[in-house]
Amino acid sequence: MAKAYAMIADGTEEVECLMVVDLLKRAKIETVLVTPGSSKQVVTSHGIRIEADQTAEETDFSDADLIFVPGGMPGSEHLSACGPLIAGLECANREGRRIASVCAAPGVVLGRHGFLEGRKATCYPGFEEQMRGATATGEGVVTDGNITTAKGLGVAVELALELITLLLGADTADSVARQIQYR
Repeated sequence: MAKAYAMIADGTEEVECLMVVDLLKRAKIETVLVTPGSSKQVVTSHGIRIEADQTAEETDFSDADLIFVPGGMPGSEHLSACGPLIAGLECANREGRRIASVCAAPGVVLGRHGFLEGRKATCYPGFEEQMRGATATGEGVVTDGNITTAKGLGVAVELALELITLLLGADTADSVARQIQYR
């Protein structure tokens, strides 16, 4: 079974995060919600209280098939400052495992830490300059090698279906799309 770690922090855009988490779970991908703080409780960008499954300090990202980093502010800033997450992303990237981010996170998290050097990527408009070394495409969802980026909340379903396709194949992604009446 594929395994994903989905990050969530105080100030995360909750729908970007939970839409992807929901669809990964529908595809039967084991998905663990992880927070960078010392508490599992987070308050999202729109004031919704959510409890994560575990903290980054207690997470071993080495068994991840996917590490997903949602956007929102200041959530992206909190995630960018999370040492265990950045170390997990570095290991995943070295090993060619999947990394995905959306909205501000491609710039604030992946770009600042050099993960997008020489790649095509997309992000929420205004964060392109933070995608250091990347070619900003402006597209909704972009996969370049093992890294997938997305523009924002409006493409969260497309992002999730792209990740399911990459992890489990197009048939599974099509099945999930039909379940939610997307296609």
